Amino acid sequence: MRRRGFTSTVVLSTLLPGTVWAQDWKAQVKEFRIGLLGGENTQDRLKRYDAFQHLLQEKLGIPVKLFPAADYAGVMQGFAAGQIDASEFSPAAFAGTWLDCKCVEPVVVPREKDGSIDYVAVMITRKDSGITSVEQMKGHSLAFVDPNSASGYLIPSAKLRAMGIDLTDGKYFSRIGFSGGHEQGMIAVLNRQYDACMVWTSGQGDEATGFTRGVLRSMVDKGMLKMADINIIWRSAKVPNGPWTVRSALPTGLKLAFRDFMRELPEKHRDIYDSVEQGAGVGYQDATLEIYKDMIEMREAERRANRR
Repeated sequence: MRRRGFTSTVVLSTLLPGTVWAQDWKAQVKEFRIGLLGGENTQDRLKRYDAFQHLLQEKLGIPVKLFPAADYAGVMQGFAAGQIDASEFSPAAFAGTWLDCKCVEPVVVPREKDGSIDYVAVMITRKDSGITSVEQMKGHSLAFVDPNSASGYLIPSAKLRAMGIDLTDGKYFSRIGFSGGHEQGMIAVLNRQYDACMVWTSGQGDEATGFTRGVLRSMVDKGMLKMADINIIWRSAKVPNGPWTVRSALPTGLKLAFRDFMRELPEKHRDIYDSVEQGAGVGYQDATLEIYKDMIEMREAERRANRR
């Protein structure tokens, strides 16, 4: 890996709050634009972020606007075009954006209940399908999430190929598709449109409640899912949580203000933090590019393979 590429970005955690450059950014920035990755229906996404938007607007003193994207690529392209200022990324989407434009910086990364910054990908089937293993999935349909999702595609597809499974339609799985979001994938399985789907979860806490964080927990909390109705038939190794990310070209003072807002959110506004992070995490820690070096290498290798 060419390490010099990882040192070109200013690491916000090395900067002290209250520095002189935190004083005059409001003269340069008229609004702060937050991209929302696809993953659930637009109405629910906007509802989850409503209080977050208004609180951040109050803290920054400038308008804050939300831009829900249909898929991960929409937010990635928004950063590259300078049209999005911040977003909570998946690790794969962050890595892909960094490779595309070198125009993003990680700010903070969510911490799980045990203090770790990792989650897992899982494959889900309906309980009444009788499918309890990847081996039994042969001849059945599988929904990935999005080509830019770590847990919803990049990690599980790599692991399935390593198991000798050909992901060409009809070779092992009868049909493979992309649901467009984790919640959409779960709905597709529950509605028998697919036999299995990939989703993300913290993998910690009580499985009966959907674990501590993730799409399973979110759907249980919203009354959309009963864990007794599904099987978890495969789990990945740990994957680093995706970072809250800012556009590198933003004034340093604004980036610091946003970082400080995120640091304080779990302690001062726990209900808003829980809504945004979909469950019971324990806050954030400062994020660095080093956390995502393996993901960047994986995405780089994927692109090289696709160019052959």
